[in-house]
Order: sequence, then C-alpha cells, then structure tokens
Amino acid sequence: MTRMLTSLKKKKTKRLNKSIMKFFSSSPLWQTAGLTLIRLTVGAFLIYHGCEIFNEAIINKYLHWDQFKNSSGKFLVYSGKSAELISGILFVLGIFTRIACLLIIGVMCYITFFLGKGIIWYDDQHPFLFVLLAMVFFFIGPGNFSLDKMIFNNKK
Repeated sequence: MTRMLTSLKKKKTKRLNKSIMKFFSSSPLWQTAGLTLIRLTVGAFLIYHGCEIFNEAIINKYLHWDQFKNSSGKFLVYSGKSAELISGILFVLGIFTRIACLLIIGVMCYITFFLGKGIIWYDDQHPFLFVLLAMVFFFIGPGNFSLDKMIFNNKK
C-alpha cells in the first residue's frame, strides 16, 4: 500500500512539474482558444461601437466636432461607424478576417492620428489598441474556430 501511494505521489509530482515547466516555457498555452476568445471580444467591442450608427443623437454629436464640419463630415462619420459594425460582425464570425483587419486598421489609424492627434500612450489610446489587435489578426489569421478556416482551408 505504501509503495502504491509513493508511486502515485511521484506521478502526480511529475505531472505538476511538467505543467509548471510548460507554463514558464516559450510554448503557446491554449493558443487556439485564447486567440478565438480575443477575436470574439474585439469583434463584440467593434459591433458595440459600430451600432452607434443607429443612434442619431450620437451621430449628431460627432457631426458637431470641428473635424467633421466640412462637406464630407457626414460621409466620414457614417463610413467609419459602418466599417466598425461590419468589421465587428466579420471578426465574430471569423470570415474575411484579413479584410476586416484592413478596414479596422484604416479607420482606427484615422481616429488615432487625425482625430486623436497621434496621442497613443494615454487619453486616446483605445483606437490605437484596436490597430495593434487588427495587425495581430492580419498576420496570424482568424484561428481554427472560424468560418475562414472552414471555407478556405484547402487540405486534401
């Protein structure tokens, strides 16, 4: 009985040591699930911001900003909010993800560097964080849990 308990303790200790070593290694942990969760969260935030297109009071508030008081102001506000909404839906579904990334990079760079005057380290950093996250998904793709993988994966 004692030998059996000692053997079980050794196996349990060995598994624990292996788990700890994996945690501190440079290998990815839960890469597929983690990237999917981040992609879905980013998509949900984009949908939330994009849904402002349906709120006339918020749109009118944007139209009163100095940057949008010109003839193309209304077009810029509606196209930006449309891009946020459409990209968010594409992110959540994981379809045409790289196209959605390019849309978000463009819109959020405009917001960061033209509306936010390039302030990326404090006050107006959120649009720039969207740029960085879109760049991540542009380079690595949407992940395994996506419609892109189901549709465009050509493994034979």
